[in-house]
Amino acid sequence: MIVILGAIVGAISGGFLAKRRGGKRLDILQYAVIYAMIFAILGLFATLTIHRLSI
Repeated sequence: MIVILGAIVGAISGGFLAKRRGGKRLDILQYAVIYAMIFAILGLFATLTIHRLSI
């Protein structure tokens, strides 16, 4: 669940960042995808950490 939420938040924040910097449509898409991947990986590590600490 944290991974999916991280990917969505990352895509939205990456898209807004590229749009604010004056990017074209493909720039916005690239930023959204990369930020979604980064936030999803961070969410994965958070999920693994939470799971390991709960045992």
